[in-house]
Amino acid sequence: MSILQQKTIAAISTPSGIGAVGMIRLSGREAIQVAGRIFKPYDPKRSLEKLAGYTGALGKIYRLDGTPVDEAVAFVYRSPKSYTGEDVVELCCHGGTWAVRQVLRLCLEAGASPAGPGEFTRRAFLNGKMDLTQAEGVMDLVSARGEAAMRAALAMREGSLSKQVDAFCQALLEQSSHIAAWTDYPEEDLIPVDPAELQTAVEDVLSQIQGLLKSGERGRLIREGAATAIIGKPNVGKSTLMNLLAGEERSIVTQIPGTTRDVVEETVAVGGILLNLMDTAGIRETEDTVEKIGVERSLKRLESADLILAVFDGSDELSQQDIRLLELLRGRLCIGVVNKNDLPSRADRQKIQQALGTVVEISAYTGAGREELEQAILEALELHRVDTTAAMAMGERQMDCLRKAEQCLREALEALEQGMTLDAVAVCLDAALDHLLTLTGKRVTDAVVDQVFSRFCVGK
Repeated sequence: MSILQQKTIAAISTPSGIGAVGMIRLSGREAIQVAGRIFKPYDPKRSLEKLAGYTGALGKIYRLDGTPVDEAVAFVYRSPKSYTGEDVVELCCHGGTWAVRQVLRLCLEAGASPAGPGEFTRRAFLNGKMDLTQAEGVMDLVSARGEAAMRAALAMREGSLSKQVDAFCQALLEQSSHIAAWTDYPEEDLIPVDPAELQTAVEDVLSQIQGLLKSGERGRLIREGAATAIIGKPNVGKSTLMNLLAGEERSIVTQIPGTTRDVVEETVAVGGILLNLMDTAGIRETEDTVEKIGVERSLKRLESADLILAVFDGSDELSQQDIRLLELLRGRLCIGVVNKNDLPSRADRQKIQQALGTVVEISAYTGAGREELEQAILEALELHRVDTTAAMAMGERQMDCLRKAEQCLREALEALEQGMTLDAVAVCLDAALDHLLTLTGKRVTDAVVDQVFSRFCVGK
């Protein structure tokens, strides 16, 4: 059965709680009729059945027995020029919790069925209004927690990734079709397959896919935020730095060594990029049982950190604890943060730079050097010049499809190099093509579709 023939669905599409406006969305063949049973316009000439697409009417919501419930504006979007490709009605009432729920209840009593998570966008996908990457862009747009994530999600929603993948598919399809025609119809006067040209074409697609794979890590950081550990010995200013970046007192600051005994976490925005900050317990030898557990947790967090901010007291000479920390961090993506530059300098900055590469001087107390630190963070993560409008892989599903396509193309090139038949090469190309079509949703199983839309909220 076509999706257009399925039940009419309804859901609240605005966040729960008290607000100025709440919106209930309906979609399906009978969306206009269902909404019309509970909504009556002030102007009888503007009944929902008579409204053109992309127009609205002011009126009231009524119970089925004729009792008024709320004033509302109804907007009509007619198939196929709607978000879902079906007839859609959006009822905008007052945003009180009771009012919105009551209107939804009336929609269900009038004949609609409750929408599942992401069902509106799922219908848009199934009705050809968007491909699977664009649907994922919708979800990323809804859940974006930073400016860069929002821009990247919007670009994906508008088809930045799908357009590039479609180009890959077209290039591989041309090569595979040429091979099939040449091998299946040798008696025809066809242009022979040139192995050198075939190799060049495959290498070109492979190179572009590898470029997308490289963008995947940056995409993850933009989408999820960079796990950033603040580490150092006690009393070097880790918690003060945490509070500076967070813009509030998230960590307790005292002169007592070992004040921070566990990992304190906070999410902050730096240059439109999210940092998932972790203020860790001071790294030192201790007999205090609780503090020792905190130190162990801090060291464990280092293993999963995308970036480490190693803090040193610039007003004091490097201690043995500092030296051991430098050795521990050697080879890691790390920024040396020399704190307390408002005090006379005594720390060996050159030694820190030799071990870590990048050193920034700040005063976490006064805020001096904050801009320089934020710029160093963006450069370390290679996010300072990222074009968020360009095609970018943003999720593990997308990355998995690209990795599998990459492997198939490598196998195709190996088959060419080993002088295998063109049929063997074509098998590899077709397999790569299949993975790319799975990426965009043009060739996809119900299980994959279910996986994608399972993380959507109800009402979207």
